[in-house]
Amino acid sequence: MVEEEAKSLPIELSEKVGVENNGFVQNEAFDDKETDTSSQEEMPKPCTVDVDPVTEEETVLKPYAGMPKEVLLKFSSQARYRVTREILFWLIIAAAVALVCATIAIIALSPKCLDWWQAGPIYQIYPRSFKDSNMDGNGDLKGIQEKLDHITYLNIKTIWITSFFKSPLKDLGYGAEDFYDVDPIFGSMTDFENLIAAIHDRGLKVIMDLIPNHTSDKHRWFQLSRNRTGKYTDYYIWQDCMEAAGLVIPPNNWVSVFGNSSWQFDDVRKQCYFHQFGKEQPDLNFRNLDVQQEIHDIIKFWLNKGIDGFSFSTVKFLLEATHLRDEPQVNKSQNGETITAYSQLYHDYTTTQVGMHDIVRSFRQTMNQFSREPGRYRFMGSGDDEKEDIEATMMYYGTTFVQEADFPFNFNLMNMKNLSGNSIFEAVDLWMKNMPVGKWPNWAVGSPNAARISSRIGKEYVNVMNMLLLTLPGTPVTYYGEEIGMENIASENVSEEHVNLDPVTFPEKSPMQWDGKVNAGFTEGNSSWLPVNSNYQSVNVEIQRTWSNSTLNLYRELTQLRSNELPINRGWMCYIWNDSNVFVYVRELDGLDRTFMMVLNFGQESTIDLKAIVPDLPSEAVIRLSTNFSNAGKAVSTKLIKTEMGEGLVLEYKTAKPVHTMEAFHEKCFVSEKACYSMALNLLYVNC
Repeated sequence: MVEEEAKSLPIELSEKVGVENNGFVQNEAFDDKETDTSSQEEMPKPCTVDVDPVTEEETVLKPYAGMPKEVLLKFSSQARYRVTREILFWLIIAAAVALVCATIAIIALSPKCLDWWQAGPIYQIYPRSFKDSNMDGNGDLKGIQEKLDHITYLNIKTIWITSFFKSPLKDLGYGAEDFYDVDPIFGSMTDFENLIAAIHDRGLKVIMDLIPNHTSDKHRWFQLSRNRTGKYTDYYIWQDCMEAAGLVIPPNNWVSVFGNSSWQFDDVRKQCYFHQFGKEQPDLNFRNLDVQQEIHDIIKFWLNKGIDGFSFSTVKFLLEATHLRDEPQVNKSQNGETITAYSQLYHDYTTTQVGMHDIVRSFRQTMNQFSREPGRYRFMGSGDDEKEDIEATMMYYGTTFVQEADFPFNFNLMNMKNLSGNSIFEAVDLWMKNMPVGKWPNWAVGSPNAARISSRIGKEYVNVMNMLLLTLPGTPVTYYGEEIGMENIASENVSEEHVNLDPVTFPEKSPMQWDGKVNAGFTEGNSSWLPVNSNYQSVNVEIQRTWSNSTLNLYRELTQLRSNELPINRGWMCYIWNDSNVFVYVRELDGLDRTFMMVLNFGQESTIDLKAIVPDLPSEAVIRLSTNFSNAGKAVSTKLIKTEMGEGLVLEYKTAKPVHTMEAFHEKCFVSEKACYSMALNLLYVNC
């Protein structure tokens, strides 16, 4: 019995055994030293306990929370942990490499994003006529700031403010007296800075006019030049000329744009100075490098103020031939002494001279210095209307390797001599077929220098012109008031006391019509600098907001369609049909089965069978937008599409065979920023 208990004792104790605590070893040694050696014999013998080594190993190697580093390292080298760790490591590396490769592939295959000046319409404001904030009858910068809600309501992304430099205003402010200051009639530099901040706070951009060709004769440079002061002596173009009996005999037959000789005798310097425009606007001498540097400094000044871009106007006049030869006459049999009109000469020696484009490109290079920050690209447009010489206009785009303007402003739709479906097609096609490959088009139907749409071609065509403007490829430019169909004021209502200038140049610059109150809400003062159009009570922003079928609401629907639909935003354009009444074209995008077809009537009532022209068209299409809002959502047969005079339709349909892939239309299709749509991935890519 005793033996059995003894045998069972190690087993029982082994079950209760714990790991030896070495923390007590030092204390035991210390006690041994103090214990009398003679008493060692009397001490009980230590009890020996058998411990199963396998059990001890399993207890020691079992992981537990809060393990110290030394214990953790014992486990990390074990195969089951090491292999798992290595597998996870290489999986993470592989995933990272795959993610990087996918990112690179997406970037490489993605098309260039449209820049801000491509993504939406530009709204051109003539500041003196937009909104008066201080009751003096003149629109100003604070007035523009007050009306920014209207800009955002229209889904406009960019505001273009025409010249507001300090100026005698002899030529609408285009002859600057001081390029570094705001004319007091428009406010102060602080007002300008506040306006820029307010525009940017709303996510909008702003560009401004800069006319580098000439200054006002009140400019400090001109006053110094006429007195032959230092470097300013040759800031302008001076030539000896004869004056006898009050008559000036100019150096040659050059004529100003406004008529009569482009040379004006100066009593102070006793020489003639050259002016391409009015005699109050002497031309700068751009063969003088100091003059070029002055313009670069002006550009930098306003870019530092926060301007997002410039429209450079009259740049084709920057240089003149130095030989001063007479320009060729249009009618060679005409007596040269009777030539007084600009149109009577070929301007071979006073426009687009060799070296002019180099100067314009240098402006671009200066602006590029401010375009390095993401999202801060600075836009550059050129505003010279070459009219008959489309090739000269296209040169402002620059070349494949040398950048110039982002685009020259396109006035083809305003230069038409008559209105028809054919003339609209010709104006559009002239630009598209001559535009350099990869460049971006633009379109304008109004400006401060052209009659308004209503007065130029008729009120019944305002809506269809806006539909054309906002569905063509490229950037649309809208002159203030065209979104509500404003008309010119009658010339006889513009008196000299209003403008102190030639009245016939002002009908399209009448004050913006905001509401039906006195002075159309333009000013709370007693009068405005120009009279308000007499139709302001029925043609104004406030009342058109309440009309579902108004010009204003159609304009807004069109801008929303443009921004929301990829085919209209950046897709192909293909001409389908044009005749004396209608112009028809489609907008489509590779990979997207949704197509938009515009049927625009610029003549009389018309019926057309589009199915016969494009056999692969579906039999029906849905009216997405119409100049008559009540037609929106209706289905129409593509075999029988009827339009009234001035009516416009935006049709939508689905097809697996877009027009631009059809052999018959290859020469009738254009695309600027090509992109393809992947429905599976919901993204754009370039390799279609």
